[in-house]
Amino acid sequence: MPELTSPPHAGSRPGGRSARVRAAVHRAIGELITDEAVEPLTIPVVAARAGVHATTVYRRWGSIGDLLADVATSRFSGDIVVPDTGSLRADLERYAADLAKDLCDPDTLALVRATIGIGGEQGAAACRGERQQQLEAILEREQARGGQPPSLERTTDAVLAPLYYRAVFTNEPLSPAWTLGLVANLLG
Repeated sequence: MPELTSPPHAGSRPGGRSARVRAAVHRAIGELITDEAVEPLTIPVVAARAGVHATTVYRRWGSIGDLLADVATSRFSGDIVVPDTGSLRADLERYAADLAKDLCDPDTLALVRATIGIGGEQGAAACRGERQQQLEAILEREQARGGQPPSLERTTDAVLAPLYYRAVFTNEPLSPAWTLGLVANLLG
């Protein structure tokens, strides 16, 4: 007797139309936030740029803030490798330098600014979530080596916060010397 299997879930089409829509909408967001045009970022504008109907975007994301948070989360997931040099200082220095380099990319900076500006707390959480997990991995590894790392909160305040603040809210450079100074101030 043949084995009975249930049909695949109707809503899941990995690599299908849903994935194509998501890719087109994410691409449209990237184009719109880096355009020089002063067109407001709205779901109808994003949908038109992506070549999909606005109701498709509303149904999937609900608001422009939710959409930006999704794009930011997707963009920031795994883009910076957590260093493992064997030294907390060297790990944090490399991490801070890699993050500074990423934040100096005009496309990344435009996405961060839009996500924080339009996405509110959800946007801010999308921008900091992966970064804090990366810092936590560095600190936990140091603790496993027998070291006494600073807390995640203290490290975030000393390294992550100044990098984001300077990149997003000022025109001050994220120079290598300044970035290394953040780690030196944290670790003494």
